[in-house]
Amino acid sequence: MTISFDNRVAIVTGAGGGLGRAYALELAKRGAKVVVNDLGSGRDGSGASDAAARVVAEIEAAGGTALANGASVTDEAQVAAMVAEAHDRFGRIDILINNAGILRDKSFAKMEMADFRTVVDVHLTGSAICTKAVWDIMREQAYGRILMTSSSTGLYGNFGQANYGAAKLGLAGFAKTLSLEGAKYNVRVNTIAPTAATRMTEDIFPAEILPLFRPELVAPAALYLVSEDAPTNAIIGAGAGVVQAAYVTLTQGVALPEDDRSPEAVAALWDRITDRNGEIVPGSGAEQASTILARLQGR
Repeated sequence: MTISFDNRVAIVTGAGGGLGRAYALELAKRGAKVVVNDLGSGRDGSGASDAAARVVAEIEAAGGTALANGASVTDEAQVAAMVAEAHDRFGRIDILINNAGILRDKSFAKMEMADFRTVVDVHLTGSAICTKAVWDIMREQAYGRILMTSSSTGLYGNFGQANYGAAKLGLAGFAKTLSLEGAKYNVRVNTIAPTAATRMTEDIFPAEILPLFRPELVAPAALYLVSEDAPTNAIIGAGAGVVQAAYVTLTQGVALPEDDRSPEAVAALWDRITDRNGEIVPGSGAEQASTILARLQGR
């Protein structure tokens, strides 16, 4: 069955280039009306350009409908105005892809706290600001699809990206909670961890493999995660045409002896505590708590 976005309205942040542009073009190609948001800054967050307008021109040249917007995702008033303009023009907002981001890479020893705060502000707080701006609209219309952009750095770490990793894992946790809060309103929230050759990664990948990681090869996974039949609470890795699923797992664990709940007991039982046989994926934090009670009861 063909996945269509006819009569859907999508906001894509950071859509002036790279992954966001690929998402916006494919959404429009499949019938969505797209708000192309991009401040047009450099990858460190400085400066501005007309990147969003250029992508809108591409969409319109192909017969699609799009609206350019230059709001900073960190500015609540600008984001609110963007959402109001989109809603006034198109009548609804069905999809939000939080893709905007910047990099300020340094080892933590050399990183200024201003660089830490700025990266977290754009990726994590910016995504929260944009999501908050559409949340009530989606709940009231009983339909919404939201995609957060995490990273392998957030999930698994990467040298020199403490600020980026903190923000990106935060987004995965943000999405997990929103997937629970949005469920009864048909608002589904997922996370993508893309691997693509973009302005953000052009000096990280070896030049010879850059063609394999074209941004448009991440779009299939991203668009599925914001489609009508999307799952919710998924963390999906995508790159070079490969799609993977990531999970936050929990081992069965060990109940420390009542007469020896000490650091020494943890050390002695470490191999059993970390044994991955029978590990599970809790559906919520409360579910993890229930596994603790079950272990105490000997089950």
